[in-house]
Amino acid sequence: MTSSSKRIALVTGGSRGIGLGIVKRLIAEDFAVMLNGVRPEESVADVLQALRDSGAEVAYCAGDISDESARENLIGATRETFGALHVLVNNAGVAPKVRADILDATADSYDWVMDVNLKGPYFLTQLAARWMIEQKQADAGWDGAIINVNSISATVVSVNRGEYCISKAGLAMATGLWAARLGEYQIPVYEVRPGVTATDMTAGVTEKYDKLIAEGLTVTPRWGYPDDVGKAVTSLARGDFPYSTGQVIMVDGGLTVPRL
Repeated sequence: MTSSSKRIALVTGGSRGIGLGIVKRLIAEDFAVMLNGVRPEESVADVLQALRDSGAEVAYCAGDISDESARENLIGATRETFGALHVLVNNAGVAPKVRADILDATADSYDWVMDVNLKGPYFLTQLAARWMIEQKQADAGWDGAIINVNSISATVVSVNRGEYCISKAGLAMATGLWAARLGEYQIPVYEVRPGVTATDMTAGVTEKYDKLIAEGLTVTPRWGYPDDVGKAVTSLARGDFPYSTGQVIMVDGGLTVPRL
């Protein structure tokens, strides 16, 4: 085990996109970070080296969070590498492989999206929470948090990716459930909901959203960036809002503000 004097964060889907934006911000706040992704470590070697060259203390554990053994391995690797866990960031998620009208959606697509986006973080949180409780009971001064990176799709309907919306609505309920369950241990659970964010997941719809943003889709007339989400997550991870468990932080440029 390589113990660290820093606070430890585990970020799923942390090797690119929003996840990497979160990792970079946590590192700047002096966290040590376990990154998780589905790609083998050699495929993210450049990312890891760049982070380490900046002085970051990072490790990587490959695994699909929809798989029970992968979730157990991820928690085990974090324990073995750092010996502690203070912040879990449930960021990993997938879009449907095909954007299909809900009249044409398939059960295979539904199961895949739900397994990754909802089942995975739900049961990873269970594992992490048990360990966090163990740490809190061993040391009253320990403090930590769980942060779900969700989406405006928890409430904003897209009829060509219904399974995605349902998975995000479920994750919103999971935030409340875990906040209620972990309150007695003073482990806050938060949710961050990005809006239209420039990542590889949205690369295929750039033209569509460029037009919508130009037409006033968002109050702030630009795309969101991974760093926008990273700033919000890091503020929560740092402990700036200890009495706000169960709350949702919108990072959507005002897209969901009701307007006339």
